[in-house]
Amino acid sequence: MSEPDVELAGVTKAFGSFVAVRDVSFSVPKGSFFSLLGPSGCGKSTTLRMIAGLEHPDSGSLRIAGTNMAGVAPYRRPTNMVFQRWALFPHMTVAENVAFGLEAERTPRAEISTRVAEALALVGLATMAGRKPGQLSGGQMQRVALARALVKRPQVLLLDEPLGALDLKLRLQMQLELKRIQREVGTTFVYVTHDQAEALTMSEAIAVMNDGRLEQVGSPQEIYDRPTTRFVAGFIGNANIFAADFVPDGEGATMVTLDGLSFRARTDTPLSGRGHVALRYERLRLATGTTLARAVVRDAIFTGSAVHYVLGVENSAVELTAETPYDGTVPLHQRGETVGLSWDEAAPRLFADG
Repeated sequence: MSEPDVELAGVTKAFGSFVAVRDVSFSVPKGSFFSLLGPSGCGKSTTLRMIAGLEHPDSGSLRIAGTNMAGVAPYRRPTNMVFQRWALFPHMTVAENVAFGLEAERTPRAEISTRVAEALALVGLATMAGRKPGQLSGGQMQRVALARALVKRPQVLLLDEPLGALDLKLRLQMQLELKRIQREVGTTFVYVTHDQAEALTMSEAIAVMNDGRLEQVGSPQEIYDRPTTRFVAGFIGNANIFAADFVPDGEGATMVTLDGLSFRARTDTPLSGRGHVALRYERLRLATGTTLARAVVRDAIFTGSAVHYVLGVENSAVELTAETPYDGTVPLHQRGETVGLSWDEAAPRLFADG
């Protein structure tokens, strides 16, 4: 197995009494698309800035391409960075903006021309080399910023919420473009975002952060299907989360009881005592046959491709939200209607308190 391009071990960073990053350890495989995901203020951008050398760890170690980065200045690291704000020079053409870093390094002019042309072709802007930033759309300016970073051929490209200023449709297009570009060039991308859909769409691995701590690292499918903490279960996707009591059923599973509702959950290890259960919206089924519970539709929220039903479970204080796909062929359930509710035994994720 090849050595990781980025490796953090026990990294902590504080600003005065505020601890922004707490004992964080992870590694980024060479040539991968790796995302740091979490809510605002969780420490993901501070972590990225430490990789870039713009901040320095108070403790722990940080290695890039096998080399300890302690005391290494940002401009001496094999990294480059793309920010949310593009910071293009308005008086320069697209080609001049992309060439700027190479010009500063006194790269031979013939090599600059070749590398700029390659970078612009990579991001689909070969025909716009002579335009000024003011003549470009937001998405095109973001592509220029990306080309400017890639033209220097960094070993690791750092991206700090670079799509945040774009509208939704363009952001979705750019997600696919970034993924294509990363695969084509093979450069390691470390990407910061608070948008879970963005991270799930583009990443090979995701590190979920919360309150400066690392909650879980895994593939998109792993952190979605098998969250290891209650925070990850609630932050990734949509889930109903409740406090509950757990009792082993004697057959390798766990019986879950909450507010008059009881059901069996298939778990790797049977749990006992008090904890929390998470049920994803889409894992719940509005059933006409065998059901685990009966529920009354309290609201139906149409989102286009799906419908979210807010359901009050009969003889219980439990309120659940279920998501069903919508294709226009089946009428929506109406408020006040009673429906059957069921889910697979593997659907619940259980988390022991403490």
